[in-house]
Amino acid sequence: MKKPELLIPASSLEVLKTAVVFGADAVYIGGEVFSLRAKSKNFSMEDMREGIAFAHAHGAKVYVTANILAHNGDLDGVEKYFHELKAIGPDALIISDPGVFQIAKEVCPEIEIHISTQANNTNYRTYRFWHSLGAKRVVSARELSMDELRELRANIPEDLEIETFIHGAMCISYSGRCLLSSYFTGRDANQGACTHPCRWKYAIMEETRPGEYLPVYENERGTYIFNSKDLCMIEHIPELVEAGINSFKIEGRMKTALYVAVVTRTYRQAIDDYLKDEVLYRSRMDYYKEEIAKCTYRQFTTGFFFGKPDHDTQIYDNNTYIKAYTYLGLIGEDRGDGFYGLEQRNKFSVGDAIEVMKPDGRDLEVTVQAMTDAEGTMIESCPHPKQKIFVNLGVELSPLDLLRRKD
Repeated sequence: MKKPELLIPASSLEVLKTAVVFGADAVYIGGEVFSLRAKSKNFSMEDMREGIAFAHAHGAKVYVTANILAHNGDLDGVEKYFHELKAIGPDALIISDPGVFQIAKEVCPEIEIHISTQANNTNYRTYRFWHSLGAKRVVSARELSMDELRELRANIPEDLEIETFIHGAMCISYSGRCLLSSYFTGRDANQGACTHPCRWKYAIMEETRPGEYLPVYENERGTYIFNSKDLCMIEHIPELVEAGINSFKIEGRMKTALYVAVVTRTYRQAIDDYLKDEVLYRSRMDYYKEEIAKCTYRQFTTGFFFGKPDHDTQIYDNNTYIKAYTYLGLIGEDRGDGFYGLEQRNKFSVGDAIEVMKPDGRDLEVTVQAMTDAEGTMIESCPHPKQKIFVNLGVELSPLDLLRRKD
């Protein structure tokens, strides 16, 4: 049984390092241009270079997204960008546009090309088409069932890889090809500027009664008619492996290090346990489900894998996340006196009970013993966003251990 790749999103250099340390085989990131997450932090060339070096030093890969649907005015910039990427050597480019694909083949033929889900890859003929042009991997549309994925695998070349989303937010439009954002706000989702109108609250208006807004009710639970539950396939690792999927992809290039650490570590454990012993994997299912619920999510669904979604896959009464923990920061330098540096992400204080989340699966319950500012002056709390501090938690810590507090 071939071990599938665990592919994790990263919004920043900090999150990339978290993903790698917590068990990712590969990380996908966006640069400052030509990526479909214009609102995320994204990577400067300098950060991208450092991230690729860090990942490679830890045996992981980095894929760079360049999956916009390009207009004429984008093409010269794409070519320049690919020359810059050629110099720093990511392991693959994720592309959806045939013109952008062609530029990549001309400028950096040594870098693998993966075809983005934005290209609407729903059948094995499409997979064969991209393979004939030189693509190494194709990302399946989220709308495919497990049976369709098995059929895909049986009808494409063995050396063509299938990448499939197995966890994270779902889009209401075919493989994310959404027009709502552009229509309502002028911000084009297919150019990276989506405003997520699928999470908004809607009403309807009858043509002959302008200005009279009628609420939309479904099962009397509310009006968020486009708001999907999040995908979660932690209970179905065997089916995914047996379908021949090469890369298990997690959604979330705008998520925090806490989300990435939790999801990466949990799926890493589940995949490794299954490949070691299916009985072990099934015996730990309650643990996986409990762990995966410790990151932000919108309730869970299996999406299209086992049949088309119905009313039970939507959330009608709100558009908010379920949130169990608050992210406090990542451990950095060891000052040598029991204090460890970090850049805080949310306020916490001396005396607070918090958790240290470690990549090896341990969660240590600790109390904040003491805290200093960057200059070494004792302080009682860290109220300022991204404040640089040192903390003593009474335990030995390692770089990139993650601190969190239960809500």
